[in-house]
Amino acid sequence: MKAAFYTLGCKVNQYDTQAMRELFEKAGHEVVEFEQAADVYIINTCTVTQVADKKSRQIISRACELAREHGNADAHIIVAGCYGQWAHERLIELEGVDIVAGTSERGRIVELAEGLVRGSFEPIVVKKVTGLEFEDISAVKEGRTRAHLKIQEGCDRFCTYCIIPHVRGNVRSRSLESIRRELEKLEAEGFKEVVLTGIHLMSYGKETKYTVTLLDAIRQADGIDGIKRIRLGSLEPQLLTDEFVKTLAENGKICRHFHLSMQSGSDSVLRRMGRRYVSDEYMRCVELLRKYMPGCAITTDIIAGFPGETEEEHAETLAFAEKVGFSRIHVFPYSRRAGTPAYSMPDQVENKVKSRRASELIKLGERLERAYLEGAVGTVQSVLFETEDGEYMCGYTPTYMHVRALADKSLQNNMVDVKITGVEGSALVGKIQ
Repeated sequence: MKAAFYTLGCKVNQYDTQAMRELFEKAGHEVVEFEQAADVYIINTCTVTQVADKKSRQIISRACELAREHGNADAHIIVAGCYGQWAHERLIELEGVDIVAGTSERGRIVELAEGLVRGSFEPIVVKKVTGLEFEDISAVKEGRTRAHLKIQEGCDRFCTYCIIPHVRGNVRSRSLESIRRELEKLEAEGFKEVVLTGIHLMSYGKETKYTVTLLDAIRQADGIDGIKRIRLGSLEPQLLTDEFVKTLAENGKICRHFHLSMQSGSDSVLRRMGRRYVSDEYMRCVELLRKYMPGCAITTDIIAGFPGETEEEHAETLAFAEKVGFSRIHVFPYSRRAGTPAYSMPDQVENKVKSRRASELIKLGERLERAYLEGAVGTVQSVLFETEDGEYMCGYTPTYMHVRALADKSLQNNMVDVKITGVEGSALVGKIQ
């Protein structure tokens, strides 16, 4: 059987797709590129916004087109992931869709596909999202430089704009033993850097009443000398304690790059969003990180044009982001998501206003990023080279600054000291020491 995959959405989704790909390969099936002829097309969907839903439907249509273009009338389509969990009854009615699976059937994906080819299958395979256990599937693939390791699933925060708790389910965590095994596999594959990911990473161990914590998960890399860097996925700011940050700072493998989800710098907007902190608490966490790890990079997400957002509240967000001095800002115009409280909130902001506010935030983010990059000029940075670009090798510092340097391609997947000589666009340039 030939299987082709397409992934929409976040890094966790990408990890889930890679795990499914490897399950097919272990079962003796061939995995091909999405645009190639395949017996089954598996689309791992996202439903974080209405736009994501639309993109998912477009990719389903594209899979139907590919089957026709390749003359394979018997090709099948499996829709998996968050949109499949949320809208399975609608999706099964779409042309070409044979099976809709949700967010907890990845470990059975080969079984589902094989049954589909045999003609023995259930059209909808979606479990309730409560009471689930962590789906312990591996994603280790040769040939990459930075690996992602999913250690946590689910969310119970229920922010007013977010559908994810409804489709990803209850908080559940990968066992420490499994994390250790996966890290050992990644070391054996030659990875130097591992990113620990999850839907709500700071909730790791919550279902055990924190008898194990994210710090315990991080410690599983102790003694695995081939893994030089541990990078953390998105963190919730209000959960950062002095002890937690101090312990991170004492760990030489932890990358000094922290993505603290902010969403707004206005306290009144944060309350409407259902976020569990205000701007002063957020700033306390930023100061805590910088106290123990001076020069660390802090990145964030901001939603522009949340329902009811006034010009004054937007100005508060701009001023607060400037005060924090982020190294990078990811900006998203608010997108209504049916099924969330924010969908029905009064005073929805016009699209043109959202676009203008998003543009202002993006411009601010570019200026702050440039300032952070310029602060690195003249320093020596450790760069993990990942890709080649002509005569140059490209890679990232522990603070996730992109660096280009004249280097031999044999340095790929090696950590090299680079003297930073300048800034070009959103990247640093330098010379190998």
